Amino acid sequence: MDFTFTEEQQAAVEAAEAVFADVVPDSVPSPALTAGAVADDFDRPLWRKLADTDLLSLLIAPEYGGAGLDPIALCLVLRESARVLARVPLLENSAAAFAVQTYATDTLCADVLPRAGRGELVITVAAEGRTGHDPAELAVTAHRDGPEWILDGLQTAVPWAQSADRVLVPAHTGDGTAVLALIPRLRDGVRLHDQVSTNGERHAEVHLDSVRARTDEVITDPRAWEWLRNVLTTGTCALALGLGQAVLAMTSAYTAKREQFGFPVATFQAVAVQAADRYIDLRAMEATLWQAAWRISTDANGALPPAGDVAVAKIWASEGVRRVVQTAQHLHGGFGADTDYSLHRYHAWAKQLELSLGPAAAHEETLGDLLAAHPLG
Repeated sequence: MDFTFTEEQQAAVEAAEAVFADVVPDSVPSPALTAGAVADDFDRPLWRKLADTDLLSLLIAPEYGGAGLDPIALCLVLRESARVLARVPLLENSAAAFAVQTYATDTLCADVLPRAGRGELVITVAAEGRTGHDPAELAVTAHRDGPEWILDGLQTAVPWAQSADRVLVPAHTGDGTAVLALIPRLRDGVRLHDQVSTNGERHAEVHLDSVRARTDEVITDPRAWEWLRNVLTTGTCALALGLGQAVLAMTSAYTAKREQFGFPVATFQAVAVQAADRYIDLRAMEATLWQAAWRISTDANGALPPAGDVAVAKIWASEGVRRVVQTAQHLHGGFGADTDYSLHRYHAWAKQLELSLGPAAAHEETLGDLLAAHPLG
């Protein structure tokens, strides 16, 4: 069994490291000191760099100008982006483009994928539903009206919706099946209400009032939404891993130079034990992440459907990243609360990632349902 990453995947990591090398977490105002969003838009110069290095087209097939890689490669790049709190919709744009490529018509693929890979078309995903707790597809209804579809409802906490060109919206039909509609942000009937996320980024509540979508803009394959949700959740786990690794490195560097009683605090047993526990959390987050990414990339058989591995990964990501940042704050002492130091930014992002696409408890419930439906022999 070979657990190493492929040359192409490793090349993606190297490219990502080069792009993110100059990104600093404190390039925008602190979310702790800002009443609204820390910025009106995402980091456009960084977005341009990602496009120029082909990191926006990782998952897009070569016939549309992409590299044709898999979600594992995307997760590797997302891990690097989270180390510096990169303010770009890389996960949403990449996952949406991949869903279009996998399940949409050739017409929509030809229209969307080349431009998305070049960074000219920005796509976000409405994945949180009406409240962030209920299934997202139940928040919007979709029914046919001749050659078109009509969508009604709302989705909350849509990342960077005000800056996106299109929003990929899950909806449910009269017979209960889920569809995905790729809606232009400026289409008649689409209204955005500003929201601010825990980490200070600009989100939106997206209202759909009798919004019309062409047939080719709607993905009707019943597998598409669950597949997209798995990719988004796994990508969120990759972001949590990268953030946690960066925070543990910050904590290690700080405790190695901070002295008490004439010795670095890192040499104290209580400090070392807490740091070791968090290292174990990160290793568990890493193992479950790559298991989930491998399942959705290869469609390999398992005792449970891929959603089971994704649920386990998100449980570890949510719990693990919370423990990592809490321990980091504790070991930094008062310095950890200094808004001139970047640790508090990582704490805010960690809380956002912990709850995005469901906290640990929600995925424990999902895992329980899957175990009940697929008894292990």
